[in-house]
Amino acid sequence: MNVLGIETSCDECSVAVVADGKTILSNIVATQVERHAPWNGVVPEIASRLHVEWIEEVTQQALDTAGVSLEEGVDAIAVTCRPGLIGSLLVGLSYGKGLAWSAGKPWVGVDHMMAHLHAPRLEYDIAYPYLGLIVSGGHTILCRVDSLHEVTVMGTTIDDACGEAFDKVAKFYDMGYPGGVALDKLAEQGDDSAFRFPQPRLHKGNHIYDVSYSGLKTAAVNQLEQFRQEGKEASLENIAASFRKAAIDMLVKKVKKAAADTGIHTVVAGGGVSANRYLRKVISEDPDLESYFPSMALCTDNGAMIAALGYHQIMAGERSEWNLNARARVSGFRRAYP
Repeated sequence: MNVLGIETSCDECSVAVVADGKTILSNIVATQVERHAPWNGVVPEIASRLHVEWIEEVTQQALDTAGVSLEEGVDAIAVTCRPGLIGSLLVGLSYGKGLAWSAGKPWVGVDHMMAHLHAPRLEYDIAYPYLGLIVSGGHTILCRVDSLHEVTVMGTTIDDACGEAFDKVAKFYDMGYPGGVALDKLAEQGDDSAFRFPQPRLHKGNHIYDVSYSGLKTAAVNQLEQFRQEGKEASLENIAASFRKAAIDMLVKKVKKAAADTGIHTVVAGGGVSANRYLRKVISEDPDLESYFPSMALCTDNGAMIAALGYHQIMAGERSEWNLNARARVSGFRRAYP
């Protein structure tokens, strides 16, 4: 079965064709990075308007690359419906509905974050159960995955997401755009012991697997000199390296605790921050963990992961109604403290 996957949750306009939930026949990604660079962040209105302008051409490129047509060769359509920028989501969802209706194809709405979690399964055969780590600009989620349809959220961020904190620190110090990528690159040249940033202590209620990045972000932006180690230089490279280490170590600590508590030592990561060099190094080199990361092309938003997860939803008998609407947020992906 060939599934056409459409992804427009933020600033990437992507369409892919995936066979049987595993073989990528095409995966076209039109990036808007240059259009948002002057603001060092995604401008929602610009993002949604560009999706409107680009989506038809990107879809045709995906079909041509895969060597199929919508009428012959595409069996079903999967489209992101949540979470994300509401304007961007509506473009892809409306377009996907139109394609499905006009061609008489079954279609299904897909959760963007669950697709990120599924992305490594396009490249690896991974046995259940495992711990899922979804890290992106908008979400930080630690979960237990017992099957494709049994995902239990164990921990989330109580404020800023990990990728969001990376972006804000990078923007403050003018490290470049996209912020997370620029900071990660600078960090490779820095001394991660130059600053000893604080770690949050979430001990109230059921928050043992949760994380918080607002304090770390504030320390790096507004209280930098308080945490500089004696004799160390306050270069951009050292700030980036020290911040990256503190931010990622916080995540890894929660992953290790979850592994110890559940007895599950397989970790599957997804989302834009799963491309972070230090995160991949620390988890993959841990002798107590078996880890799976998506290739770099599948870390960022892409239609292939939507098509792949959509295939499994369709094979399980799921179909979406025509009145399915986009949702900017998903309950349970963030929570308050305590």
